[in-house]
Formats: sequence, C-alpha cells, structure tokens
Amino acid sequence: MYEKSRTVVRCAVGQTEEFNVEVGLHQGSALSPFLFAIVMDQLSEEVRQESPWTMMFADDTVICSESREQVEENLERWRFALERRGMKVSRSKTEYMCVNEREGSGTVRLQGEEVKKVQEFKYLGSTVQSNGECGKEVKKRVQAGWNGWRKVSGVLCDRKISARIKGKVYRTVVRPAMLYGLETVSLRKRQESELEVAELKMLS
Repeated sequence: MYEKSRTVVRCAVGQTEEFNVEVGLHQGSALSPFLFAIVMDQLSEEVRQESPWTMMFADDTVICSESREQVEENLERWRFALERRGMKVSRSKTEYMCVNEREGSGTVRLQGEEVKKVQEFKYLGSTVQSNGECGKEVKKRVQAGWNGWRKVSGVLCDRKISARIKGKVYRTVVRPAMLYGLETVSLRKRQESELEVAELKMLS
C-alpha cells in the first residue's frame, strides 16, 4: 500500500523538497490502524472470546483463563489461527502471569517451548501485579505527575501568575498524568494518601 511513498520534512524555514521513503514504516496514516483492526478482527474471529477472557488493543493481546491447561490450549489455538495466515506469535514477548498461589509451581508451554513467567506486566500503560496490589502503579503515576509538574514548574512557581491560572495549568497537565487509569483501580488508604501527599507538595 505504501510502495514508492514520498514525503517532505517541515522545518522552521519551510518544507524540504519531496524525497522517497526508503527506511522505516509509514507513520501518521489514519487508514493503517483501521485496516489493521479489520484484519485482526477477521483473523481472531474463530478464537477470540468476550472480555475479560480476551482483551485486544492493536497487536497486544491478553488471554485470561481459569487454569494453566486452558491458557496453553487457548495460546495454541491463537498461534495456529495466526500462523496459518502468515502472522506470528512473538515468543520473546509472550509472557504469562499466575494470580493463584496454588497454581504457581507449574509452567506454560507453547509448542514445547516454556513461556516466560512474570510477577507483573504492563498493558495499555498500566502495571498489573500478580498479587492484586497496585502499589507499583501508584508510584509510577506519582512519578508521572512530578514529571508533568517539572514541565510547567515555571508557571506554577511564578508568583506573578494568578492562582486561577495555576489551577487550570495543574488540572490540565499534572493531575491527568498522575491519575491516568487509576479510576479503574481499588486503592488502599495508604495509596490514596501517597497521591494526596504528592499533590499537596506540588501545590505548596
């Protein structure tokens, strides 16, 4: 679809002349993700289950099952469905996480190859832990909040700027970064306190 693609580079003094795109992938196309979603929907139709048993976002897929045997069976079904149509399940990126201590001693295999076991994994930017805790995610969100705060500290620390403007900047830049995804998390009191303490420090 993108054969013989040409592009320009926009800079401070205008645009360069057109040149051929010879390296990398075409970026920024609104059509590409739409076509990819259509293809993945068709490829996974026979093996895909409803949420929460199968969760898909672009090429990231989470498969949930009640036993290790079901995980292996579903993983093999996905592998077969994709590979017979020319796609591959990345062995190096495939991981499994067990949330049941009684199930913690075994292994999951794909075509005889052991799948890497992890205690946590990231999905859509959030960290999911095998023990059901969310402490690491809260710490990561607090750090993201501080990163946002540093970007606008020139405004937030300027005494000449009104509190109303500072509040708008804080609510627009800092707070969304710190609370991203946490509306779906059951926080403990100490984790709520971590967020509150961080916010008080940022606003003081």
